Amino acid sequence: MNAPGLIINGSARIGTVPVLAPIRLEVPAGRWTCLLGPSGVGKSTLLRLIAGVADEATLDGQITATDGAPLAGRIAMMAQDPLLMPWLSITDNVMLGSRLRGERPDTDRANHVLASVGLSDHADKRPDTLSGGQRQRAALARTLMEDRPIVLLDEPFSALDARTRLLMQEMTADRLRGRTVIMVTHDPAEAARLGDQIAILTETGIEDHPAPASPVPRHVDDPEALQTQGRLLARLREAP
Repeated sequence: MNAPGLIINGSARIGTVPVLAPIRLEVPAGRWTCLLGPSGVGKSTLLRLIAGVADEATLDGQITATDGAPLAGRIAMMAQDPLLMPWLSITDNVMLGSRLRGERPDTDRANHVLASVGLSDHADKRPDTLSGGQRQRAALARTLMEDRPIVLLDEPFSALDARTRLLMQEMTADRLRGRTVIMVTHDPAEAARLGDQIAILTETGIEDHPAPASPVPRHVDDPEALQTQGRLLARLREAP
């Protein structure tokens, strides 16, 4: 799968109210870009603009793929809210994209993806019977099921306990190898572990932050990743 890079150039507003400061961000093809920053600076809005679902916001600028082809149909997005359909089983939620497109769902693949996120025993259950972390893993499974070259993740591991978070980071990094991934996170350790590129979004713009040179996912005790985590914490403390 050939995953393009992205070039994001512009700002966004809701009516006349700015919701994203003017930025220019070049997202490398086939790599993970981790986006951090304080709440309310437009991180989630940026992902929604890229996905083409930010109907409430107006983009003053352009978002383009480096291969020149349209982005439509090439993006999978996991929002902060799992957005599971309460009347469907977890398996049917994972296959929802195929059903909405009128395609024949691949049940075998759905079962395989559910196994990868540790939800095989919950496949026939409804979302309201699962914990918050389990629902988040179901939403992750649905995103992985889409198998798109560009993947947008909005705090995908935030509801998970520490051990499960590490396991899901490793599994997701493996499954999305070669994809172009943009992940919003509030966790500097997560960014230091998963980011090939790290950027900090603020009320005034965006700035690059050096990422470790080693491949992702990095070990939790990787010295360079730990140093990056510390520098990110220090920078975020200063952020407006």
